[in-house]
Amino acid sequence: MNPLRPVPLSIALLAVVSVALAGCSPAPEPTPTPTPAFASEEEAFAAAEETYRAYIEALNAVDPSDPETFDATYDYSSGAFQRADRENFSTMHADGYSITGDSKVIEFIPAGAAAPFEVVRAIACLDVSEVVVTDADGASAVNPDRPAVYAIEVTFKSDDSQLSIDAARRAEDHECTRS
Repeated sequence: MNPLRPVPLSIALLAVVSVALAGCSPAPEPTPTPTPAFASEEEAFAAAEETYRAYIEALNAVDPSDPETFDATYDYSSGAFQRADRENFSTMHADGYSITGDSKVIEFIPAGAAAPFEVVRAIACLDVSEVVVTDADGASAVNPDRPAVYAIEVTFKSDDSQLSIDAARRAEDHECTRS
């Protein structure tokens, strides 16, 4: 009798069982690939412009004496931008401010986006020449040095294929033409 024979047979049996069990184990789950929010850069910029114009329309409807009018602007904003709006509207309401006149988007220029288009940047030229903000005493709260038209760099973020305004700042390096 050969005492060494059971060891190689055990190893061979273990190898066969291991291979058989490996065939039964589930395949590893594939890592999901993020689906781009938009199919193209053009589509992302079109959505950004639509969002910005809708925000300005909602902003033009804000009446500081009626907080319910603030809500429509929040549909188009997020993050620090929305928090600033909430704070500003609340202050204007509490201090008795009023707003007359409308802002107008006169130009919207793509400034940057890359697939999967979760962040989109654009320059918006805004005509605020007709907007008058007054305090509770009727005095103008508008800075006398405010330009009638100025450029704003707007950053949009995507959430479930919908863009929202997440940040905005004056675009000092872009000059708008008044139309």
